[in-house]
Amino acid sequence: MIATVDDNCSACGLCVETCPEVFELPDEADITSVIVDEVPPEAEDACREAAEDCPVEAIEIEEE
Repeated sequence: MIATVDDNCSACGLCVETCPEVFELPDEADITSVIVDEVPPEAEDACREAAEDCPVEAIEIEEE
């Protein structure tokens, strides 16, 4: 599974709270960063939840 964040991100931080294994919001950043190349299997459910809960639908999940 691969996660990406597009430019629609509002930097609300919800995804970081939901799945810190995959997402981070650096200080003064405009958008959230994905910090892994592939989502670890144990974080897949939380990553999907983060994508579903994103208020601006900025997270794309690519299932392999």
